[in-house]
Amino acid sequence: MTAPGTPIAVVTGASSGIGAATARQLAAAGYRVVLTARRKDRIEALAAEIKQAGHQATAYALDVTDRAAVDEFATAFPTLAVLVNNAGGALGADPVATGDPADWRQMYEVNVIGTLNVTQALLPALTASGDGTVVVVSSTAGHSAYEGGAGYVAAKNGARVLAETLRLEIVGTPVRVIEVAPGMVKTDEFATTRFRGDTDKAAKVYAGVAEPLTADDVADTITWACTRPPHVNIDLLVVRPRAQASNTKVHREL
Repeated sequence: MTAPGTPIAVVTGASSGIGAATARQLAAAGYRVVLTARRKDRIEALAAEIKQAGHQATAYALDVTDRAAVDEFATAFPTLAVLVNNAGGALGADPVATGDPADWRQMYEVNVIGTLNVTQALLPALTASGDGTVVVVSSTAGHSAYEGGAGYVAAKNGARVLAETLRLEIVGTPVRVIEVAPGMVKTDEFATTRFRGDTDKAAKVYAGVAEPLTADDVADTITWACTRPPHVNIDLLVVRPRAQASNTKVHREL
C-alpha cells in the first residue's frame, strides 16, 4: 500500500544498471517507485529487494516501444511526481558506411520513440500532480559525435532534443524537464549488449580506466536533481569520470 501523500516515481529500464540504481535511490529518498522493464523477473526481484529495505516499490512489465501497452500502463496514475526515462541502449559500433539500418532503427525506437511514448502518456498525470518532473537519461553521445557511434549518437541526439523542446513547450506548467547525460559508465550490461555478448570487446571499452562511473554515481545525480526545490530546474547535467575529458579523450593506465 502507498502511504497517503507518498510521491510516485516511474523508472523505465529499471531491470539493471542505471535504472535499477535510480529506483533504489529514489525509493530511499521517499518515493514509491514503479519499476518498468521488459524483464519481469528482474524488476520483481528488485521490487522485493526495495521492500525488504523498508521502502515502497511495484514492478510492472512494460515494453516502452509498445504504445498501446504504455497507454494502458498510464491509466493507473491520476497523478505522478517523477518520470525517469532511462530505457535505452546501444547496438554495434560500425562506421556509417557499413552500419546496420536495423540496429539504427532499434536504437531510435527505444531511445527516442520509447521516451516519447511514456512521456506523452504520463504528462497529464505529471501536470496534475502540481509538481511533476520528467527526467531524460541521454548520453554525452547526444552532445558530441565519435567514430563508430553514429547510430547511438543519432538516437541520443533525438532524446536530447526531445527534452529541450518539451521544456520550451510546457514552460509555465508545473512540470520541469531534466536531462542527465552520462559519459563512460561501467555497468554489467551496456557494453556487452552493444557488442552482442562479446565480453572481450566490452572489456576494452574500460581498459586502463581506473574509475569509470558506476550506475550508482549516475543514479545519485538523478536523485539529487529530482529532489531540488520545485522552482529549481536542472536543465542539463553532464556526468563523466575524472579520467574522461571528452567522448574521445580518455586517460588510460595501460
